[in-house]
Amino acid sequence: MRLAVIPARGGSKRIPRKNIKLFCGKPMLAWSIEAALQSGSFDQVIVSTDDQEIAAVARQYGATVPFIRPQQLADDHTGTIPVIQHAIEWFNDEGHAVELACCLYATAPFVQAEDIRRGLEVLLQTGSDYAFTVTSYAFPIQRAIRLTEAGRVAMFNPEHFNTRSQDLEEAFHDAGQFYWGCASAWLRGDPIFGSGSAPIMLPRHRVQDIDTQEDWVRAEWLFKAMQAQLG
Repeated sequence: MRLAVIPARGGSKRIPRKNIKLFCGKPMLAWSIEAALQSGSFDQVIVSTDDQEIAAVARQYGATVPFIRPQQLADDHTGTIPVIQHAIEWFNDEGHAVELACCLYATAPFVQAEDIRRGLEVLLQTGSDYAFTVTSYAFPIQRAIRLTEAGRVAMFNPEHFNTRSQDLEEAFHDAGQFYWGCASAWLRGDPIFGSGSAPIMLPRHRVQDIDTQEDWVRAEWLFKAMQAQLG
């Protein structure tokens, strides 16, 4: 089976109740659930949560919540891979063998069903262990600076001070939307950021981390602008 797993624990601290806080008229979690369902890529779309209120919202928008996530997998230090492993193992134990699993973040309102479908195609066509969304940095990372203890600045790569931007290698980063993967790779705990992964390119205007209140405001502005253009 092909399984979508949306991790959504209840203990968000920087933005309390972030996963079900209203974002442009819907609980944040709802956008990811709807994109997953609209993609038609999954046999089941589940939410992995330790929180009964989040579970109720998830069910309201069409996801299933077949289990409540154990507390030891719901703290600030639990990574993505153990959460997906737990979901795959749960279904395998129930007699529903998982072939492919996609981790879809609950705080990814810009995710689109067509990108999820494209991710599945990339995974299957390339024979990769994982396929996940990436986007390019807006500024050459080789020209980045850091702040020193003395309150001054220093380049991370001073040898590139005089290098033209167009001569520097383009760099990319995780877009933080979804991660398709073979169940075997998830269960082995293979690293996602490695040679076994294939990229799914996204434009920068559809990528926004939402970790702070400032991020949230910016994301709503971007989302409303995109909706107005489409409408």
